[in-house]
Amino acid sequence: MAKLSTLLDQIDAGTVLLPEFQRGYVWNRDQVRGLMRSVYRDHPVGGLLLWETSASDVSVRGGVAGTGTHLMLLDGQQRVTSLYGVVRGKPPAFFDGDQRSFTDLYFNVDSETFEFYAPMRMAGDDLWVNVTELFNTGLAPFVQTFAAYPERFNVYVERLNRLHQITEKEFPQEKITGADRTVDEVVEIFNRVNSGGTKLSKGDLALARICALWPEAREKMRAHLDDWNTAGFDFSLDWLLRNATAVVTGRAMFSSLENVEAEPFQRALAQSVEYIGAFLDAASGRLGLDHDRVLMGRYAVPAVSRLLSLEGGAFQDARHRDKVLYWYVHSALWGRFSGSTETHLQQDYDALARDGVDGLIANLERWRGGSLDINAYDFEGSTRGSRFYPLLYMLTRATGARDFGSGLELKAEMLGKHSSLQLHHIFPKALLRGGYERGQVNAIANFCFLTQNTNLEIADRAPEEYLAEAEERFPGTLASQWIPTDPDLWKVDRYLDFLEARRELLAGAARSFLAELRSGGRDGGAELGPVTLVADQAEDDPRAVQVRELVDELLRLGCAEPRLDAGIADPVTGRELAVAEAYWPDGLQPGQGGPVVLELDPEQADLQRLRELGHEVFTSPDALLGFVNRRNAEAAGEEGEGSDGTGASSAADGPAEPDGGGPELLKRFDRAMRDIYDRARKEAGYTATYFLGMLADRGPLETARRLLASPAVSDGFASLWERGRLDLTVEALVCRPEYAPLFSEPELSRARTRLEQFGYRV
Repeated sequence: MAKLSTLLDQIDAGTVLLPEFQRGYVWNRDQVRGLMRSVYRDHPVGGLLLWETSASDVSVRGGVAGTGTHLMLLDGQQRVTSLYGVVRGKPPAFFDGDQRSFTDLYFNVDSETFEFYAPMRMAGDDLWVNVTELFNTGLAPFVQTFAAYPERFNVYVERLNRLHQITEKEFPQEKITGADRTVDEVVEIFNRVNSGGTKLSKGDLALARICALWPEAREKMRAHLDDWNTAGFDFSLDWLLRNATAVVTGRAMFSSLENVEAEPFQRALAQSVEYIGAFLDAASGRLGLDHDRVLMGRYAVPAVSRLLSLEGGAFQDARHRDKVLYWYVHSALWGRFSGSTETHLQQDYDALARDGVDGLIANLERWRGGSLDINAYDFEGSTRGSRFYPLLYMLTRATGARDFGSGLELKAEMLGKHSSLQLHHIFPKALLRGGYERGQVNAIANFCFLTQNTNLEIADRAPEEYLAEAEERFPGTLASQWIPTDPDLWKVDRYLDFLEARRELLAGAARSFLAELRSGGRDGGAELGPVTLVADQAEDDPRAVQVRELVDELLRLGCAEPRLDAGIADPVTGRELAVAEAYWPDGLQPGQGGPVVLELDPEQADLQRLRELGHEVFTSPDALLGFVNRRNAEAAGEEGEGSDGTGASSAADGPAEPDGGGPELLKRFDRAMRDIYDRARKEAGYTATYFLGMLADRGPLETARRLLASPAVSDGFASLWERGRLDLTVEALVCRPEYAPLFSEPELSRARTRLEQFGYRV
């Protein structure tokens, strides 16, 4: 057994350490709160697994273990780190994560609940005790405060003392011993006992071995990643390690690093950083792919690193560079490395060792059945997550596409101070709303890029107006953006015909440009300067607002940052299975649970295959938020406390009882709520099943309050907006003057704001 106070002292003394192969701290506040509640109530919270070793060359977080015997914390890192952070008020020396997860935890001596500091609720309330302060100062200051509560004094002091004594709690402890234990053996044991938690990737294991030889390896690699992040590219440790492995071994498997010494790896890392830089310069300067959102097919880059290492560190000339870029673009478009990554990389390493870039192209052609041709139907996708979105951006930047407002080519050196580009819907969403499906509105063929000024000036004007003006002022501008020049196709009722015609033009432009890259028909073209791709203008799509607000709420709840508009490919065939609104490939918290997908256009995705591959699939933001809230409530051991599955607190925005209402008003409101359900079903073709269930479970008033308190608009609101029937939303109903007495002013204000944001005037 290990007493908590002893364990914390050992961490301070540096005798309990965290091995380098462990990932960082990933718990969220609800998990910390649940752990403290369980420890306070003396519930079982699991044991610890430690590796007792005297090896001085074992790599640990922050360096190498010194001389003497050490205890490496294998299982229990999250729990021990959380308890250390709460008790000490600071993270341990080996910490790597977000310390806000355990900062400012308070304990209510009356209700015996743990909550993180909320000024509106806790300021000036003596019954809320700062837990860290309690451990730092002892009971005395609080005992004096509780003297003002003579009837409850003994109860409060006993509860506070019980909390203070948790440092005396003993944890079951097991040790792995034996002087002959290797890092590989210990990692294997770690993965077995930690099967329900954070599994180590092959890259983690390889990096653990490298760090044992070169303790600064992880720090150096992270510094390079930070540099690229500053430049607008987001890469992972695994990805950089993959490049270095290609350079030093010529092999795709991380296991090939097993016999690589520190010095060769250091050289390979430095070289791979140079080669990646050369590739990014080429992708940016020649193709215009100058930021992370449009840099497709990043797992093709290790093959480029390997190629450059065999070519003396540089492209032979501009023509050679263009052929490499031709291969890169096609490998990305067809998902060459989406599945069986290591197998395909090794095949390509072997091919380029024999025949250089020609070997890479031949490999890709064989894999594709002999054809790398691009057809019109390849542009049938929608949303910015499609593989062909970066291709559209690349064509815009590299082939002289011109701005509708100025007639200038969209190149930084020509645009000067107006070099900020923005995605533009050729047929504005406002014109298509109600008549076309969401996927059709956001079709790739309805996108183009314009300067931000021009995009704002066009706003929601009809294409038959502004396209005619642009062509009259700057002849040839429409052709430069692959816009069909037949005016009849610019009308809303011909929208689908417009998409078909534009897809043909885009496919032709792509074939022509890629053929030029392969043949080196011109001497590489002029270098493209970087431009800024700014966010869309004020979003008027509640689905997009709903996803953005959902992500903000999930980040607050401790979830990881997702990939947005993310293409998900089948790992076996490379076929695109979905373009998800949000995607967590490593789980909602890194290493905990399987991949999570939010897909709001399920009819356009292969959900069955995603589930077969172990993905947790949600087709509704409400469902995903409810899942996270339930999971966090279970982790905290307080199912239902402060969470109803919608992310809303029942007292979030107003009084618990209607103010100024009465039984008759409540009855009328009940009938009105059920009436909008019936009308939505009959008049708008929308069946609000979830809404009906809420009415049955919680009644009309509580249902309305919870929907208004939710951090994001509901699925029902978004669906009714798409049907042009915001008059049937709960927000519109509560804004009626006769129901105002039932709601607080903040609730009414939120309802009005949501409606006005999407063009509905109350």
